[in-house]
Amino acid sequence: MDIENLIKDTFTAHEHDAPDGDQVLAATRERIDRKRARLNRPLAVAAGVVLLALAAVTVVALNRPTPGDQVAAAGPARSNHPAVAKAPAKPAIEPLAMPFSLGWLPQGKVDTLARRINTGAAAGSTKPVYDGEYLLNVTVGHQVLLVDVQEMRMMSPDEAMFKSGPGKHVTIGGRAGVESANSGGPGGYELYLTNPRGGSVYVNIGNEPGSTTPATQLIDIGHRVAEHIEFPGTTTVTPVFGLGALPGGMRMCTFEIGRGGPELGTATSTHYSIGTCDTMDTVQVYTSEPGRVQGKPGRQVQGHQTRYNVESGYASLSILDAVDHAAITVAGHLPQADLYKIADHLVLPR
Repeated sequence: MDIENLIKDTFTAHEHDAPDGDQVLAATRERIDRKRARLNRPLAVAAGVVLLALAAVTVVALNRPTPGDQVAAAGPARSNHPAVAKAPAKPAIEPLAMPFSLGWLPQGKVDTLARRINTGAAAGSTKPVYDGEYLLNVTVGHQVLLVDVQEMRMMSPDEAMFKSGPGKHVTIGGRAGVESANSGGPGGYELYLTNPRGGSVYVNIGNEPGSTTPATQLIDIGHRVAEHIEFPGTTTVTPVFGLGALPGGMRMCTFEIGRGGPELGTATSTHYSIGTCDTMDTVQVYTSEPGRVQGKPGRQVQGHQTRYNVESGYASLSILDAVDHAAITVAGHLPQADLYKIADHLVLPR
């Protein structure tokens, strides 16, 4: 079956059903105060192919790498003939791997945010723990489901806390867990399922304000999502820009791939935290709104104008018009020279 064509045909047939972008975005921000994700290729799920679409009717999807994808990523073979030899290609923006995958979602339109997040430090340690999370709005007919699937490796199922009262022990997909006993309450369906990496995986299926999916359906959807969570993950998400060589032993600690908008100046947002990943003090690298950029002109970075600003030792360097009309800002307690080292090696869109 040609998955790509199936998605295109399904999208065309349902284009008139797309929700109002402003309403969806407003509801989403009220829920998580974050922007949504732009994800990479189609995901085949147990119940069939899910059409993934943003409020602005942008088709997006989760990507599972295949041998064909790996060949394509390597790029075309170079020719040694002088007449056709080309300059070295600009480095590609590398996709980012999620630590687990969602093998099943209810059929509908999906607006997604995916991130690898810092969830704090375990007891008696200052070293942060980094987990994965998917936040989704799934539109099914006239109902909108709020789906949150998150690793909580510092909390076992027996330590579970629920928004709507006590929990009860269950076994789902051969793994022990604790689920909420009152899924018709304000928290919807909640589950803490044993995580093979330690701790638990939290699954929350609820109604967006105004939606009325009954509790029995929320429970059924929650069970099916939980049954098909896959470790290790094969899902990747594509950021709008990449990190290149980093100074001083730094590496990427967290990322968040979200949806942009007119105020940002680009359709997709990307936010990295970089550092040693052994402490909470990290440097932020993110797409930022042009109207919020502050500072005085600095030297150019990769052909783009910049602005440099420092307040109480916290410095920021913004690369103007780096992604569409959005800036990319590098900010942290770093000397100006180190900010430029990071900025000079960022992988910008072609």
